[in-house]
Amino acid sequence: MPRTRRSFSPEFKAQVVLDVLSGAKSQAEVCREHQLSPHLFAQWRTTFLERAASIFTPEEQRSQEQARIGELERLVGKQALELEALKKGSSILGSLRRRSEP
Repeated sequence: MPRTRRSFSPEFKAQVVLDVLSGAKSQAEVCREHQLSPHLFAQWRTTFLERAASIFTPEEQRSQEQARIGELERLVGKQALELEALKKGSSILGSLRRRSEP
């Protein structure tokens, strides 16, 4: 019988990693208790440690970054529409040229 893939909430992952980092439990205990592979736990710990510094990023800087991301996404969307219009125009011109050629 195939195993179904489990999914874990971000809160659960953070709590499990904090249990190990605080010394409350060992990595082996946590993995046994929650039936996690050591590799999966190592990925969670790495992600947690890499992103921990962002907790202390000022809210205004995060909002500026989000605004910039939104601006760039709008620009990409606009360029995608323009590219699509140019492709259609190019194909129309190409078909008109083929018709007019003897």
